[in-house]
Amino acid sequence: MTQQQLYTPKGFPKNFLWGGAIAANQAEGAWQTDGRGPSQADIMLLPEKYSRLGSFGEHVTRADIERALADKSGNYPRRRGIDFFHTYDSDLDLMKEMGFNTFRTSFSWSRIFPNGDEKEPNEKGLKFYDKLIQKMLDLDITPVMTISHYEMPLNLITKYGGWENPEMINFFNRFAQVLLDRYHDKVKYWIVFNQVNDVYGWGEFAGLGILKENQPNEKQAKFQAVHHQFIANAQTVKYGHQIDNDIKIGMMLGLTNVYPASTKPQDVMATYKRWNKDTFFFSDVLARGEYPGYMLRYFEDNNIQLSIDQKELDLIKNNPVDFIAFSYYSSSLISADTPDSLLPNPELEESIWGWSFDPIGFRYGFNVLWDRYHLPLFVAENGLGALDTVEDNKIHDAYRIKYLKAHIKQMKEAIKDGVHIFGYAAWGPIDIVSYSQAEMSKRYGFVYVDLDDKGNGTGKRIRKDSFYWYQKVIESNGDQI
Repeated sequence: MTQQQLYTPKGFPKNFLWGGAIAANQAEGAWQTDGRGPSQADIMLLPEKYSRLGSFGEHVTRADIERALADKSGNYPRRRGIDFFHTYDSDLDLMKEMGFNTFRTSFSWSRIFPNGDEKEPNEKGLKFYDKLIQKMLDLDITPVMTISHYEMPLNLITKYGGWENPEMINFFNRFAQVLLDRYHDKVKYWIVFNQVNDVYGWGEFAGLGILKENQPNEKQAKFQAVHHQFIANAQTVKYGHQIDNDIKIGMMLGLTNVYPASTKPQDVMATYKRWNKDTFFFSDVLARGEYPGYMLRYFEDNNIQLSIDQKELDLIKNNPVDFIAFSYYSSSLISADTPDSLLPNPELEESIWGWSFDPIGFRYGFNVLWDRYHLPLFVAENGLGALDTVEDNKIHDAYRIKYLKAHIKQMKEAIKDGVHIFGYAAWGPIDIVSYSQAEMSKRYGFVYVDLDDKGNGTGKRIRKDSFYWYQKVIESNGDQI
């Protein structure tokens, strides 16, 4: 072998994608503009008192939906977001000022199909994305577009029961095909479902549209819904490659690393099983194209009998994804005594939201995913939610810089390990409404947005210290971290 054959990258490749990520449901607002219908996001009430350690969506019922839609005075922050629907032009200018060459966002399903089951899309909704995507291209920013990011039209939940109903496959594929037909020559990178493995707890509603009522076998309902998403994902990949073989269609994981709570073999095995069931099951199916044996055993042990035919399995097998995107924020411990619980790691710092600070886990996650799949990796989300203070029109967020600096350094180490990473999108480059509790006060951005949890404020954008730090990171292609 020659020395060239043994070459290992020393840093970020020249064509590396640097940028940030948001979601339509947390940023756009304009929830009733131009024919947009109500979605999951629009019923998220932020009460006067709440626990920052909780999350919305774990026990949503039909009555909750009806109550929220009739409520004219409650605080529903995601209905207004940061008004990105009207400010995207200047907001993207700020992204370009930082040096972004990529930006990840999502389509609002209910802006394009207000009820989800229409035969034809809402042209006014599509025209917004025409302008948004063209603005990115004009700025030489590569769009990474997520088709579905926690905002299913509510009608698909109340009328059809969400993804447990196989009719959802046709509704989704009509939506996806409209987007692929219209934007395949402008958008190279596509993510079908945001964090497709987030189907536990709050994710049953956010990701699958399953209501906590009339479910004789909740686990079976959930995994049947997951299977329908697998079919829809495969059909999207198939259709996308048929019309344009140059586009790349990926899947996305919500990656929370789990470690054994002790050196006990029981804890090690419990951790292995938990990571397989909650994370790798989804990528094994969508990247490898088959149901893994450990999950078949889980179904048998839990009396889960899914409706699956061979044609569906063949479709999934023949249409794997092109890359794996993932979000990463923190890690947790697993104990065999409480295998369904995520335990805090006493070795790590935590935010006030209970999220640990584990940059080495970031590198570990890269290596695990690369070794398992050998598919290109894209960081779709990574960031620190914190309470920011404005002082003399400035925000000194050294804590955010510390978090991101440590994680980017470990990403660089993963590249040196031989992992193929082609992009990094920090979450969220501009303050948006957070998902877990719909707080505006949980801020991630490099750009401060002058709005509080109740929507009060000027909406003014202010560059934080992290804005200028990230600008240098991008300008140096990661050499100056």
